Amino acid sequence: MDGKVATLAELGLTAQGGREARLTGLSVDSREVRPGHLFAALPGSVSHGAGFVETALEGGAAAILTDADGARIAASALSSSSAALIIAEEPRQALAHAAALWFGPAPGTLVAVTGTNGKTSVSTFARQIWTALGHRAVNLGTTGVEGAWTHPLKHTTPEPITLHRALARAAREGVTHVAMEASSHGLDQHRLDGVVPAAAGFTNFTQDHLDYHQSFEAYFEAKLALFDRVLPEEGVVAVNLDDTKGAEIARRCAARGQEVIGVGHAEGARLRLLAQRFESTGQELRFAWQGTARMCRLDLVAAFRPENVLLAAAMVIGAGEDPDDVFRALPELTTVRGRMQLAARRNNGATVFVDYAHTPDAVETALKALRPHVMGRIVAIIGAGGDRDRGKRPLMGAAAAHHADAVIVTDDNPRSEDAGSIRAAVLEGARGVIGGAESVTETGDRAEAILRGVDALGPGDALLICGKGHETGQIVGDDVLPFDDAEQASVAVAALEGHA
Repeated sequence: MDGKVATLAELGLTAQGGREARLTGLSVDSREVRPGHLFAALPGSVSHGAGFVETALEGGAAAILTDADGARIAASALSSSSAALIIAEEPRQALAHAAALWFGPAPGTLVAVTGTNGKTSVSTFARQIWTALGHRAVNLGTTGVEGAWTHPLKHTTPEPITLHRALARAAREGVTHVAMEASSHGLDQHRLDGVVPAAAGFTNFTQDHLDYHQSFEAYFEAKLALFDRVLPEEGVVAVNLDDTKGAEIARRCAARGQEVIGVGHAEGARLRLLAQRFESTGQELRFAWQGTARMCRLDLVAAFRPENVLLAAAMVIGAGEDPDDVFRALPELTTVRGRMQLAARRNNGATVFVDYAHTPDAVETALKALRPHVMGRIVAIIGAGGDRDRGKRPLMGAAAAHHADAVIVTDDNPRSEDAGSIRAAVLEGARGVIGGAESVTETGDRAEAILRGVDALGPGDALLICGKGHETGQIVGDDVLPFDDAEQASVAVAALEGHA
């Protein structure tokens, strides 16, 4: 956006005393401030961005956006500055709307999906459906921007400046349709404000991120913001009615007058899943749209996958596509990277899958979903991330032991914690299951754990490597070591089959 200039008024901002400023850019990092920038000094969980106002002013900031606490913290630095001061009750929200105006038009059709699990799959399937219908489409979230235009992202839901810059760039690249993930952190921090979805989806609600939200109630309220605050009144809600919270969301949205497309097995679902027949490489699906039954084959493994597919279809329909066209596109859908991804196959017919499951519910769901496709045993590799919700670690081990025939506990992303202590918590949960897995073992080195898991596979068995999915690095301390579960699975198979 070199050379662009805008006033505060043009960005919907009003400074103290009516002072105006001509802006040349927006920044949330004081080190990136250039002359004429608006610096957003935002409250944080550890410190307040107002502590960096002096640095921003030294960099030439023309305006400071903050809250009342930030204004008090930065009062000394601001007293000797001519910079305009904007005090907002919700400065993150103000920044989001300002960023949308600054960067300009986003692609014309946008949908967003929230929920604990399945967001990446749903957004990717929505993008694939649009692509099959001839649109230039992308999905935006955990795996970056993928599709007709690709771009890396550091967060599932980026901060507003990064998000709106990416959306505007996508539009300039000819992208017309976007499916994006709406994380609870992003919603709580108003990162999606300024985005105007045509439809919004809800997958499910289970334990995760309690290290940030502190309670289930706060976590759920963060999810609700997509429907209460971000989605316009005329927007369409696609919701998984098989989840108890989904039913609650459907009731609340219907009460506000929003159109609701219920998805799932429930009798009241407009897009209803009727039956599935499993095959080794996919499944046949029988479903009904507003009472009329239909059939299709999906080249996708996992019993829960049709829920993701139908929710994506409902969002695309809610965003204006013809239902018949949408349903004809479903057989063209392909596996989402790192989501129940078939990574390798042994000569004896055993299979190796990689999945991003990193919550107790996701582990349970993934293993139960894989079971109908497997004639033999299921071996699960499980770990837990460091510096994250500690309460879920034994629950993840227990989930694996309940639903797999053998469990190998290994390292995930230890981060700054002692890896052995993390494994011990997971092991405690796994070994505490009465009548569970026939064996529970510990192998700290993840590559060795995968090799051991692959080596244990007999004819008709399957290995599910949980936790990291699409990730290509393992975080140990401050280092990110190259590591790709799917690649490592292929290496292990090649070595054991004598192909290395």
